[in-house]
Amino acid sequence: MNAMPGMGGAARIVSIEGIARRFPGLTVFQDLWFHVDRGEFVCLVGHSGCGKTTILNILAGLDVPDEGGVLVDGREISGPSLDRAVIFQGHALMPWLSALENVAFAVSCRNPGWDKARVRDAARAALARVGLTQAAERKPAQLSGGMKQRVGIARALAVEPKLLLMDEPFSALDALTRGTLQEEVSRLVTEAGQTAFMITHDVDEAILLADRILLMTNGPEARVAEVVQNTLPRPRARANLHHMPGYHPLRDHIMDFLITRSRTLAGKPPEGWDSRRPPVVVPAEA
Repeated sequence: MNAMPGMGGAARIVSIEGIARRFPGLTVFQDLWFHVDRGEFVCLVGHSGCGKTTILNILAGLDVPDEGGVLVDGREISGPSLDRAVIFQGHALMPWLSALENVAFAVSCRNPGWDKARVRDAARAALARVGLTQAAERKPAQLSGGMKQRVGIARALAVEPKLLLMDEPFSALDALTRGTLQEEVSRLVTEAGQTAFMITHDVDEAILLADRILLMTNGPEARVAEVVQNTLPRPRARANLHHMPGYHPLRDHIMDFLITRSRTLAGKPPEGWDSRRPPVVVPAEA
């Protein structure tokens, strides 16, 4: 497998190298190249049908590309791993276990040599980080939607993964809960120095969370058309995001892509297009 041009150094933890996913009569995406650096938060944005969830599943080891390869920390992935934790759209909790037991199960899988007390202490600490100390003994049926997702976040972070993968984890929540959890995830990921990759339809969510935003053209034969550098300073809060200098040029650029260019750039790329180096734009500096 050929390395991505410019690749090298300990900073790069994920390298997507020329992957494609095809089904009979349909190429969802092809010749897809991008990377994620250590400690970086990257969001992938695009319309339904461009293959966002398929890309995340490939990164999680739940699907395989038809071409190309995926390197995580310098090694080609060959299936699921606790080095790559996933937070799904649904909470994906085991309903017969309490919140504490759901997190403890993940901790014990990561640390099979730990005794039961140490595992439970680590699980309690993880729940405390997401504000669920008082709900530790409740089962999922006794938790609200937002609390279930908090358990899922605690479980994912408790295994200390090299890469945190998020599949629109807040899309089913009400607006108030969604905003609160977005800010909590931003804080937790920053505090832990966690590398994160997230797919989303929510432009403001991407602006709030991401260091870089990958914009995909419409499918079929989708590709990453632009890499948007988010220069808005951290910490960012949903309540004042729209007051930050540079917010409106950034949002307008992404919205213009989704409304117009994602469609006009779809299919055959422009002449001279280098899929390994999609354009990097910094609209906040425009």
